Amino acid sequence: MSDDDQRDQTPAEPAARPAAAAGPQPEPIKFFGTTWVNHDGTYALRRVGMAAASLVTAMAAAMLLRLSYEGLEIGNVGPFLSISVVVLFAIASSIAFAKTWDSFKRRPAPSSDEAALKGLKTIGFIGSLIAYFLRCFAEAPGERLRRAEYERATAEFARRRSTRTGNPAARRPKRKK
Repeated sequence: MSDDDQRDQTPAEPAARPAAAAGPQPEPIKFFGTTWVNHDGTYALRRVGMAAASLVTAMAAAMLLRLSYEGLEIGNVGPFLSISVVVLFAIASSIAFAKTWDSFKRRPAPSSDEAALKGLKTIGFIGSLIAYFLRCFAEAPGERLRRAEYERATAEFARRRSTRTGNPAARRPKRKK
Protein backbone atom coordinates (compact mmCIF):
# COMPACT_ATOMS: atom_id res chain seq x y z
CA MET A 1 0.00 0.00 0.00
CA SER A 2 1.34 3.41 -0.86
CA ASP A 3 1.44 6.41 1.46
CA ASP A 4 -1.37 8.08 -0.49
CA ASP A 5 -3.65 5.09 0.10
CA GLN A 6 -2.92 5.14 3.81
CA ARG A 7 -3.72 8.85 4.06
CA ASP A 8 -7.08 8.25 2.42
CA GLN A 9 -7.99 5.58 4.95
CA THR A 10 -7.13 7.55 8.10
CA PRO A 11 -9.98 9.66 9.40
CA ALA A 12 -9.66 13.41 9.05
CA GLU A 13 -11.05 14.03 12.54
CA PRO A 14 -9.44 12.70 15.71
CA ALA A 15 -11.15 9.87 17.49
CA ALA A 16 -14.08 10.95 19.58
CA ARG A 17 -13.32 11.22 23.28
CA PRO A 18 -15.45 9.27 25.68
CA ALA A 19 -18.14 11.45 27.13
CA ALA A 20 -17.52 12.57 30.68
CA ALA A 21 -20.04 11.40 33.21
CA ALA A 22 -22.66 14.02 33.89
CA GLY A 23 -22.62 15.39 37.39
CA PRO A 24 -20.35 14.88 40.34
CA GLN A 25 -18.94 11.43 41.01
CA PRO A 26 -18.92 9.89 44.50
CA GLU A 27 -15.56 9.68 46.23
CA PRO A 28 -14.54 6.06 46.86
CA ILE A 29 -13.91 4.92 50.42
CA LYS A 30 -10.94 2.66 51.07
CA PHE A 31 -12.02 -1.02 51.11
CA PHE A 32 -15.59 -0.03 50.10
CA GLY A 33 -15.17 1.73 46.76
CA THR A 34 -18.41 3.45 45.80
CA THR A 35 -20.73 0.72 47.07
CA TRP A 36 -21.63 3.07 49.94
CA VAL A 37 -23.71 5.25 47.63
CA ASN A 38 -26.56 2.77 47.15
CA HIS A 39 -25.44 0.12 49.67
CA ASP A 40 -25.33 -2.33 46.80
CA GLY A 41 -23.08 -5.19 45.88
CA THR A 42 -21.01 -6.49 48.73
CA TYR A 43 -21.39 -3.42 50.95
CA ALA A 44 -22.82 -5.25 53.99
CA LEU A 45 -20.33 -8.08 53.66
CA ARG A 46 -17.47 -5.60 53.42
CA ARG A 47 -18.67 -3.78 56.55
CA VAL A 48 -18.82 -7.02 58.52
CA GLY A 49 -15.44 -8.12 57.15
CA MET A 50 -13.75 -4.81 57.93
CA ALA A 51 -15.21 -4.73 61.44
CA ALA A 52 -13.96 -8.25 62.11
CA ALA A 53 -10.56 -7.55 60.56
CA SER A 54 -10.03 -4.38 62.59
CA LEU A 55 -11.09 -6.12 65.81
CA VAL A 56 -8.80 -9.10 65.18
CA THR A 57 -5.93 -6.76 64.32
CA ALA A 58 -6.53 -4.70 67.48
CA MET A 59 -6.57 -7.86 69.60
CA ALA A 60 -3.34 -9.10 68.00
CA ALA A 61 -1.72 -5.72 68.59
CA ALA A 62 -2.84 -5.72 72.22
CA MET A 63 -1.35 -9.18 72.63
CA LEU A 64 1.90 -7.95 71.09
CA LEU A 65 1.97 -5.01 73.50
CA ARG A 66 1.35 -7.36 76.39
CA LEU A 67 4.29 -9.51 75.32
CA SER A 68 6.45 -6.40 75.14
CA TYR A 69 5.34 -5.39 78.62
CA GLU A 70 6.18 -8.86 79.92
CA GLY A 71 9.58 -8.48 78.27
CA LEU A 72 10.09 -5.32 80.28
CA GLU A 73 9.10 -7.17 83.44
CA ILE A 74 11.50 -10.01 82.64
CA GLY A 75 14.22 -7.45 81.95
CA ASN A 76 13.58 -6.06 85.43
CA VAL A 77 13.68 -2.44 84.24
CA GLY A 78 11.83 -1.15 87.26
CA PRO A 79 8.30 -0.03 88.00
CA PHE A 80 8.74 3.54 86.71
CA LEU A 81 9.53 2.49 83.14
CA SER A 82 6.89 -0.25 83.14
CA ILE A 83 4.17 2.14 84.30
CA SER A 84 5.38 4.84 81.91
CA VAL A 85 5.05 2.49 78.94
CA VAL A 86 1.51 1.50 79.92
CA VAL A 87 0.47 5.14 80.44
CA LEU A 88 2.10 6.21 77.16
CA PHE A 89 0.23 3.59 75.15
CA ALA A 90 -3.04 4.36 76.94
CA ILE A 91 -2.78 8.10 76.24
CA ALA A 92 -1.63 7.56 72.66
CA SER A 93 -4.48 5.10 72.02
CA SER A 94 -7.10 7.45 73.43
CA ILE A 95 -5.81 10.36 71.33
CA ALA A 96 -5.67 8.15 68.22
CA PHE A 97 -9.23 6.96 68.89
CA ALA A 98 -10.53 10.52 69.29
CA LYS A 99 -8.73 11.83 66.18
CA THR A 100 -9.79 8.85 64.06
CA TRP A 101 -13.41 9.11 65.21
CA ASP A 102 -13.37 12.85 64.49
CA SER A 103 -11.94 12.25 61.02
CA PHE A 104 -15.05 10.23 60.15
CA LYS A 105 -17.23 13.30 60.80
CA ARG A 106 -15.21 16.11 59.20
CA ARG A 107 -12.12 16.62 57.16
CA PRO A 108 -9.16 18.08 59.03
CA ALA A 109 -8.18 21.64 58.23
CA PRO A 110 -5.05 21.91 56.07
CA SER A 111 -3.24 23.91 58.73
CA SER A 112 -4.28 21.64 61.59
CA ASP A 113 -1.99 19.75 63.92
CA GLU A 114 -2.60 16.39 62.19
CA ALA A 115 0.99 16.18 60.94
CA ALA A 116 2.32 16.81 64.43
CA LEU A 117 0.12 14.05 65.87
CA LYS A 118 1.03 11.49 63.22
CA GLY A 119 3.68 9.82 65.38
CA LEU A 120 1.38 9.76 68.39
CA LYS A 121 -1.39 8.22 66.29
CA THR A 122 1.07 5.60 65.06
CA ILE A 123 1.95 4.64 68.61
CA GLY A 124 -1.74 4.50 69.57
CA PHE A 125 -2.82 2.52 66.52
CA ILE A 126 -4.97 0.27 68.70
CA GLY A 127 -7.26 3.23 69.37
CA SER A 128 -7.60 3.87 65.64
CA LEU A 129 -8.45 0.21 65.01
CA ILE A 130 -11.11 0.24 67.73
CA ALA A 131 -12.63 3.44 66.29
CA TYR A 132 -12.74 1.78 62.86
CA PHE A 133 -14.34 -1.33 64.38
CA LEU A 134 -17.04 0.66 66.18
CA ARG A 135 -17.79 2.84 63.15
CA CYS A 136 -18.37 -0.24 60.97
CA PHE A 137 -21.45 -1.06 63.07
CA ALA A 138 -23.28 2.03 61.82
CA GLU A 139 -21.79 2.71 58.38
CA ALA A 140 -18.64 2.53 56.34
CA PRO A 141 -16.08 4.72 58.11
CA GLY A 142 -16.36 8.20 56.62
CA GLU A 143 -19.59 7.44 54.76
CA ARG A 144 -21.68 10.14 56.43
CA LEU A 145 -19.11 12.81 55.58
CA ARG A 146 -18.76 11.72 51.97
CA ARG A 147 -22.52 11.29 51.56
CA ALA A 148 -23.14 14.85 52.76
CA GLU A 149 -20.47 16.20 50.39
CA TYR A 150 -21.80 14.12 47.48
CA GLU A 151 -25.42 15.15 48.05
CA ARG A 152 -24.39 18.80 48.36
CA ALA A 153 -22.41 18.58 45.10
CA THR A 154 -25.28 16.78 43.34
CA ALA A 155 -27.81 19.38 44.50
CA GLU A 156 -25.49 22.20 43.40
CA PHE A 157 -24.99 20.54 40.02
CA ALA A 158 -28.75 20.07 39.56
CA ARG A 159 -29.37 23.70 40.56
CA ARG A 160 -26.79 24.95 38.06
CA ARG A 161 -28.16 22.71 35.30
CA SER A 162 -31.80 23.63 35.88
CA THR A 163 -31.22 27.37 35.68
CA ARG A 164 -29.76 27.13 32.22
CA THR A 165 -32.21 27.91 29.49
CA GLY A 166 -30.02 27.41 26.50
CA ASN A 167 -27.07 28.95 24.78
CA PRO A 168 -27.04 32.69 25.52
CA ALA A 169 -24.97 33.36 22.40
CA ALA A 170 -27.72 31.90 20.21
CA ARG A 171 -30.39 34.25 21.55
CA ARG A 172 -31.62 37.09 19.50
CA PRO A 173 -30.86 40.54 20.82
CA LYS A 174 -33.77 42.33 22.44
CA ARG A 175 -35.40 44.96 20.27
CA LYS A 176 -35.66 48.47 21.57
CA LYS A 177 -38.99 50.13 21.07
